[in-house]
Amino acid sequence: MPGKSITQQQVKLFMSYRKQPNHTQASAAAKAGISERSGRRIEVGDLQTTKLQRHYSTREDPFNGLFEQYIIPLLEDNPALQPITLLGVLEEHAPGRFDRSHLRTLQRRVKRWRAQYGPEKEVIFRQNHIPGDMGISDYTWMNSLNITLAGAEFKHKLFHYRLTFSGWTYVQVALGGESFESLSSGLQNAFWQCGGVPASHRTDSLSAAFKNHSEKVMLTERYQALCQHYHVVATRNNKGVAHENGAIESAHGHLKKKVDQQLMLRGSRDFNHLKDYEAFLSLIVAKINRQFRTRFDEERTYLQSLPKRRTNDFSEHYVKVSSSSTIQVKRVTYTVPSRLIGTSLLIHIFDERLELFYGHEAILTLPRVYAEGALRARSVDYRHIIHSLARKPNAFKCSQLRDDIIPAGDFTLLWQQLTQDYVSDEDCRYIVSLLLLAHNYHCEAALGRYALNAFKTGSRASIEACRNRFGTNKIEIPAIVSQQHTVQSYDALIGGSLHG
Repeated sequence: MPGKSITQQQVKLFMSYRKQPNHTQASAAAKAGISERSGRRIEVGDLQTTKLQRHYSTREDPFNGLFEQYIIPLLEDNPALQPITLLGVLEEHAPGRFDRSHLRTLQRRVKRWRAQYGPEKEVIFRQNHIPGDMGISDYTWMNSLNITLAGAEFKHKLFHYRLTFSGWTYVQVALGGESFESLSSGLQNAFWQCGGVPASHRTDSLSAAFKNHSEKVMLTERYQALCQHYHVVATRNNKGVAHENGAIESAHGHLKKKVDQQLMLRGSRDFNHLKDYEAFLSLIVAKINRQFRTRFDEERTYLQSLPKRRTNDFSEHYVKVSSSSTIQVKRVTYTVPSRLIGTSLLIHIFDERLELFYGHEAILTLPRVYAEGALRARSVDYRHIIHSLARKPNAFKCSQLRDDIIPAGDFTLLWQQLTQDYVSDEDCRYIVSLLLLAHNYHCEAALGRYALNAFKTGSRASIEACRNRFGTNKIEIPAIVSQQHTVQSYDALIGGSLHG
């Protein structure tokens, strides 16, 4: 057609029709949308379909040498400067000549300069993954999803493990950050859940796994023992180079999006308990693994066999119980039952709990608490010390643990209202007596609500009234059946008669 360039597609279409015996030059040209004369030129090779490059401008350069004079020196000194910033430079040197309408032209000019003279960019090298060769793990923050437990903000990380060939995934909530206990527990759980061990395990430069102050790549003793137990080779990416963990870093984003989408479908980001949240994550991970089932079945045959048993996923610490019935573990003060005062205990420190041993016997399990930053924290259970406190209630007034002894909820609100003006000895004896009743009759929630509601109505519930309301009305005395043995049976027991 006159005024229009003939495309390469039209040339191919014309030649395909010309190869057919029932199409003449004229009919083939018509079907291709070109003239018969153009068809003749195509057949003799005179038609040029490639558009010649233009070496002239269609309009006047708006920068008129200012780009070369002012902008290029700035880009050579700092290539990261943005066009919107450079436009401001042009406005300073040529007031009134430039506005936002010139931004797009400047962006194209800067882009062309960077492509020709800009600095070298980092290259991402795509990897060929071998089945059974590598498992990779990392931690990722989940705070951006605004998840809450029982209405309280839940700040946490996820331990995220992935087989690089198949994409099989394991996820575990990490309450205490990137500790060895969390790494050991998560990694072992992943190995046992997938049913095998890869030849190597890669992570970033975790201080729980690597001695980062050493010039050589050295493992910590505990992590080295863990790897030897599972016959897995430990590797790490270079410090500060996150994309070397690309097989897991990109999966972080996909995982978070899936969790976020499922939270939207759920209609709430609040969970009653941590176990509910963990069950929610397990369903999401199960869906992910179903997508990789075929490749995982292929990779499973290449994984190493599991050992006969797991190895330790905890650290050990010896403590002595103080006269205050407390122990100190990793900048956190815990209370323990007062009968343990003065004893030495062995503590197995897990990511989410502490297991206390006296000798070889496990005697107590405590939920683990973490201190934030350089601060110290406390985990106080009034049940451990309430009987001693009830014998000397005035000690409660100035106790260092006073505010931690009172359980959260209604008891805390009651104490705040009781001591709104000042803390009296009577208030201390009252709250200690209430806590003793709560412990003895196992009625903390109900007693706290009853005492608080009574105080709001202008009257303080007496201890006697609380005891009558929540105490056990009847004391059941067990029936004791005794049998009096004969003198003859006693003689037979000691081997003779006492009567001559």
